[in-house]
Amino acid sequence: MQPYKLYVVAFFVLCISCAKSEGTDVNIIIPNPVNLNTDSVNYLALGDSYTIGTSIDLVDGYPNQTFQLLKGAGLKMSSLQIIAKNGWTADDLKNGLANADKKSAYQIVTILIGVNNQYQGRPMNEYEPVFLSLLKSAIALTGNKPKRVFVLSIPDWGITPFASGRDRKVIANEIDNYNIVCENYAKAYGANFINITDGYRMDGYKTDYLAVDGLHPSKLEYTKWAIKLTQQIVNVFAAGG
Repeated sequence: MQPYKLYVVAFFVLCISCAKSEGTDVNIIIPNPVNLNTDSVNYLALGDSYTIGTSIDLVDGYPNQTFQLLKGAGLKMSSLQIIAKNGWTADDLKNGLANADKKSAYQIVTILIGVNNQYQGRPMNEYEPVFLSLLKSAIALTGNKPKRVFVLSIPDWGITPFASGRDRKVIANEIDNYNIVCENYAKAYGANFINITDGYRMDGYKTDYLAVDGLHPSKLEYTKWAIKLTQQIVNVFAAGG
């Protein structure tokens, strides 16, 4: 397999420079780099099996890859805390967050939650208020800086071999409905919404992009997520958000 190489391209009126992350072949575009001179950055990743990287090494999941890419981009990354477990629903994450030992504040918080609500056939009106509560908690943990909160869309597991024999169209439609809720709340509260689902549907079923369990992503797929997330975080920090 050829080395994975992706250049993130963007256009800015302000001064632009490129930061190359150590150990990768990825260029992150940094607008107005002087604004990246921040204090120490603590990153909190909230989620489920996609966040802990089930069936792969923890260091290969998207939170750890993002942490390293951000270091390479010049942010003073201090710590990464992951609050997530395999099989967690939004309710489970809410309880886990409430009971976890946490820092008083974080400069970056990511949320990816909801696939197990969909998988278990939970009603949407059960998910919505819990997701909103999680979003508000995440914003509070950033010192009420919603631009420092990044909501990732829920991947469509219906494309994977694990979904064989199931109605993939129903799964896709339900995942889309969950993501509409996530996006609408994120935008309403001033947080960021990052769509990784469309890209996942293009590659997530391929062997190189699958973990050995035939359901969860491999390091290669998580790299795609990390690049997209890192670029958005860099844009926010560069803009002083």
